[in-house]
Amino acid sequence: MQGLLTVLLVLGPIAALPCWAQAADSEESPRYVLGLAASAAPEYDGATRRELKLRPVLAFRLGRVRIASAGGSSLLGFGRQVAGAGASTELLAGEDWQVGAALRLDNGRDSADADATRGLPDVKRTLRVRIYANYSLTKDWQLDGWWSQDALGRGGGWLAGADLGWRFHRSADAEWSASLAVTAASALNMRSHFGVPVSAVERSGLPAYVPGMGVRDASLSVGVKRALGPHWLVFGSVGVRRLLGPAADSPWVQQPGSHQVNLGVAWRR
Repeated sequence: MQGLLTVLLVLGPIAALPCWAQAADSEESPRYVLGLAASAAPEYDGATRRELKLRPVLAFRLGRVRIASAGGSSLLGFGRQVAGAGASTELLAGEDWQVGAALRLDNGRDSADADATRGLPDVKRTLRVRIYANYSLTKDWQLDGWWSQDALGRGGGWLAGADLGWRFHRSADAEWSASLAVTAASALNMRSHFGVPVSAVERSGLPAYVPGMGVRDASLSVGVKRALGPHWLVFGSVGVRRLLGPAADSPWVQQPGSHQVNLGVAWRR
């Protein structure tokens, strides 16, 4: 019940805004996006302490190349591209599918910033290369898949995921969608993010823990984008996420389940 109230409080006002936009599928799709978003989420995966963050939303497109911050790429249009944050480009495409590649910075983790991870080794910042693909099952159902590798060998290992998306409402100026996603990780990634090495047992006060490869988490989210005119739009999402397998079994994980709320405004042209 509480989750439903959160959805209504966050996404309801967006859906109720007046309709002033031109068609979302105009032939001239936007070339860049500038905006600001606020999010409320756990400070790290598995932490009980939550934090509110303000972050810029940036994206621009030059031909097939896109450069975007998290969430910015999808705001270039009301389409359902899965390029994600960083620099990305489409490599192959058909009528119902596309394959692309992307590069992005992974900021890692400063373990001293959170009570849950204090005393554990930091997770080093690195560069990730990502291969992604999507296939449109129908007009409103899409299956996405991706694989991401630490390109600098800084303990990030690989991540892989699948996402089933459903656009359950679309009009000329608004889009509602839902997504069910699952992520798996290599043993190296699990050890970096959820392990407790023997060298950190005394500092952290936690028992040694060496996780292996496995499913890392699953998530469910609902989002809305609403155009306010030819250039302005607002967007929001509510999601729940749960750590699974070796990640959930980590001795420093305080709470395997969490929820996140995002709300933002952007200008695109």
